[in-house]
Amino acid sequence: MFRGIRPLLRGSTYSGALFAYCGALASLPLLPFAALPTMALPSASVGVQFALTVLVWSVLIGVIGLARTTRRVLIACARRMLGVPLPDPVGERRRAGSSGDGVASSTASGADRLRTPLWLLSHVVLGWAGAQLSVLLFVASLLLPGGWAGAEAGVSVNGWSLRAESGWQSWATALCCLLLAVALCPAVTYALRWLAPRLLGPSSAERLALAAERERALAERNRLAHELHDSIGHTLTAATIQAAVAGEVLSADPVAARAALRSIEESTRAALEDLDYVLGMLREEKAGTAPTRTLADLPELLDRLRHAGAVVEPGLSGDYAQVQGTLSRAAYRILQEGLTNALRHGAGGPIRVKVAATPDSLELEVVNRTGAGSGMSPAAFPTSGHGLPGLFERARLLHGEIEAGPDGPEHWRLAVRLPVRLPA
Repeated sequence: MFRGIRPLLRGSTYSGALFAYCGALASLPLLPFAALPTMALPSASVGVQFALTVLVWSVLIGVIGLARTTRRVLIACARRMLGVPLPDPVGERRRAGSSGDGVASSTASGADRLRTPLWLLSHVVLGWAGAQLSVLLFVASLLLPGGWAGAEAGVSVNGWSLRAESGWQSWATALCCLLLAVALCPAVTYALRWLAPRLLGPSSAERLALAAERERALAERNRLAHELHDSIGHTLTAATIQAAVAGEVLSADPVAARAALRSIEESTRAALEDLDYVLGMLREEKAGTAPTRTLADLPELLDRLRHAGAVVEPGLSGDYAQVQGTLSRAAYRILQEGLTNALRHGAGGPIRVKVAATPDSLELEVVNRTGAGSGMSPAAFPTSGHGLPGLFERARLLHGEIEAGPDGPEHWRLAVRLPVRLPA
């Protein structure tokens, strides 16, 4: 039984009309308070007392509509009863946000907040009008046929009148009344559905805040995708090479094999930390502290490459250890991706790594040999093709310059220059 009724209460025509009628009934407890001012004017005419009561009643309804809780409840009810897709208020979805959110919230809390009281008043008016007309027309459709209880229907305009006599005219009038009573439900529901997005939906300021929130979410997901690509891609590449080296020297040089296996363990453990953090963020869980890889971790990264059998020639100058924050993390990821590409596509020979820190800029460079003779097939390291685009995007976000391409007939060069101080 309840399974058959439940779909009628989910965004249907009948649920919308029921929503309007319930709004009208919910305003009844305010009538005694609205009638209090009329007691101070006992000598006033009935029309004045009625108008004053309606005015005070409307003001009380509007005051209730100013509450944030009322707006949240109305949005939730409109979503379920009217089937209108309305987002949650921005201020309720992001209570703690940046200064930009505060500006959007303060803008929306001015004239835009009057839209909720206007919706509540419209809701009550439509509910009362629909309920009274429906009851009147339904009762008329029952009493008019045959003139039961002496009922008759008529229209009088400027002395001209038209009345339904007994017989087929009364039955036709009753049928029209019944059809009008039934048609009121979709009419009231349509009116509420038309008003809901305009009065309960996001304002212009809230739309800007929602767009900014979506942009931040997309930027964060994009950043997490870069982090995951750099960390997991480098780890899998290095682990594959280290496993191959360990298998070749397992009998001849057990010490080197154990060192390669130990390096695989350390790098995969670090990659698992990155993976757990990224998955927690994507699932919107409360993740722990983000694993930070900065230029201070560069020696460990170069050691892992050496365990993989690569010959690394570092050229470090300046006090790069003083580079902190986002710049240091981005520089580490850029070098990690460049070294990973050197392992994947290099043709043996030394890999030159340059890190030059100055007060104004940070220069990064990775140069490796290209061509045949690496001992590893390029097909052994399938790539997604996101590596270089990700590097270019990182450099662009940091207002840096990047070059990637052949450096002579036998080398590939990746060069990045990042400003230490971002432009104003």
